[in-house]
Amino acid sequence: MDMLEVKVWRSAGAGGFVTYRVPRHTSQTVLDVVTFIQRELQPDLGYRYACRVGMCGSCAMTVNGKARWTCRTHVSKVAVDGRLEVAPLSNLPVIKDLVTDMSSFFDKWAQAKGSFTGTLSRHDDFARVPPASPRRQAVDAGIECIGCGVCYASCDVVTWRPDYLGPAALNRAWTLMNDERDTQGAERLRAVAGDAGCHSCHTQGSCTERCPKAISPTAGIAGLKRMAAKAAMKGEL
Repeated sequence: MDMLEVKVWRSAGAGGFVTYRVPRHTSQTVLDVVTFIQRELQPDLGYRYACRVGMCGSCAMTVNGKARWTCRTHVSKVAVDGRLEVAPLSNLPVIKDLVTDMSSFFDKWAQAKGSFTGTLSRHDDFARVPPASPRRQAVDAGIECIGCGVCYASCDVVTWRPDYLGPAALNRAWTLMNDERDTQGAERLRAVAGDAGCHSCHTQGSCTERCPKAISPTAGIAGLKRMAAKAAMKGEL
């Protein structure tokens, strides 16, 4: 039987890679490989997944040096000479093995005022946003973000300065700044225009390149920069 040589990050002690041999199968995903190791070879291996079909994003890991959804990553497309290296996402604390603590990731959503604030209550009729309106179309892709953390783990600026809000939080801010129902735009723009906000982006595009949903946080961040510049010229920041 054809076998894979898989190096998996284990966090016991200082942490390090442990090598496993895993049977290779047709249409095998990296998540299939990790699951086999946990069920057949290393029962205490820690990893995270839920849906297995690219809906939740919880199975994101670093595969051969790049952040990916392991449920949608086929071994045939990433294995080099029958070898795989699987590690936890970068830029996040490791809880155990392949499991990271996402607290700081979501804390930055809150810092970027990533919660919708409206004026209507449940007693009012639904607010309607015309699908063809320019503001709605500007965020057509951005609203598809599911918070998997792949862009955050791929961002060198987050690595260099951990206080940087990061592409996911800024993408969320961009979508809300274009939501005509939201009432917190001024506060949100002040939150993302600070030293650790949109102006810290170096426009390297790693977040856009790696996003499994084909979102371009880089474009949204550029939009926030333009909004912040206009507000500053008007004395609103």
